Amino acid sequence: MRSGWRRVPGPRTWVLALVAACLVGACLEPEIVLQRPTYDYIIALDITQSMNTRDMALAGVRMSRILYAKRLLKGLLPRLPCGSRVGWAIFTEYRVFLFFTPVEVCANYDALEETLGRIGNNMAWAGGSQIARGLFAGLKVASEVPGRPDFILITDGQEAPPINPAFRPDFDGTPGAVPGVILGVGSDSLSRIPMIGRDGRFLGYWAANQVPQTDAYSAGRATSEAHDLLYNKAGEPIRPISPSGTEQLSSLKTAYLGSLAQETGLRYRRLDSADSLYATLTQRAFARPEPVRTAVGFAPAAVALVLLIWLYWPRLARKPKLQPQRGRQRGTDFPKLPL
Repeated sequence: MRSGWRRVPGPRTWVLALVAACLVGACLEPEIVLQRPTYDYIIALDITQSMNTRDMALAGVRMSRILYAKRLLKGLLPRLPCGSRVGWAIFTEYRVFLFFTPVEVCANYDALEETLGRIGNNMAWAGGSQIARGLFAGLKVASEVPGRPDFILITDGQEAPPINPAFRPDFDGTPGAVPGVILGVGSDSLSRIPMIGRDGRFLGYWAANQVPQTDAYSAGRATSEAHDLLYNKAGEPIRPISPSGTEQLSSLKTAYLGSLAQETGLRYRRLDSADSLYATLTQRAFARPEPVRTAVGFAPAAVALVLLIWLYWPRLARKPKLQPQRGRQRGTDFPKLPL
């Protein structure tokens, strides 16, 4: 053997070295910057009493509207692409309270999930529910947040006390200036509204004599005296709405929410499944293309797997041949015995 002779690595050695290099590269968790669609939302959840109505079902389990909405929102978070931002808000009375400005979903997933889980009716500071004024207030909040996120309101649309259409507030903003969606939740049929204490205990159901059945503002001014009547902009007297007798019951106010969406330039959709929620909030109209750091560690790992399969599959697939046993023919090992 010559002095200094070295063995030249064969193809198998080079392949294994390449596999090792790919695995090391995958462990380093490499990232590249890609242009991807992201989404930026303030999502306001109605927490008024009617949202306790148990007329929704998920996976065969009957639940309240507010719990149904929270379950679907929780499932939405991991489906949104990294780089998207979400901020939670609540609606009650006529105001929208923003917990925090939208934050990136992947880096803040645990905080978003934890905060969503704590949202409930015990946060309400008043028993009223003026949907139109609350929607207008939410749009104003969204317009003042840096980055101008889109606005989502999840509600059943029930005004409490009921509002006379003649006294409904006018939207003084620019329709469509803040894009967004009103998501209606609830059944089309009337259901009893549970009465829930601040400690979360069920106290019964609201009765007809416990809730206003008509618009108190116009009813208090409607008398037989002409000077006591209220008048609209056209100079026509405004008559109070007749008591419905069903304000202690609740259903999804689709027509009302649709009219509010049209007035403000928003879209209206019904919240009826996780897939419809995802499809609604990831529409192209809401997409904001941004450079996003994307993990690509799967690529070298996949290359390593392919190389290993290419290297070892022929050996694993090759069936070993059975070798015939060497031996003498029958009868040759023992002498014949005499009969």
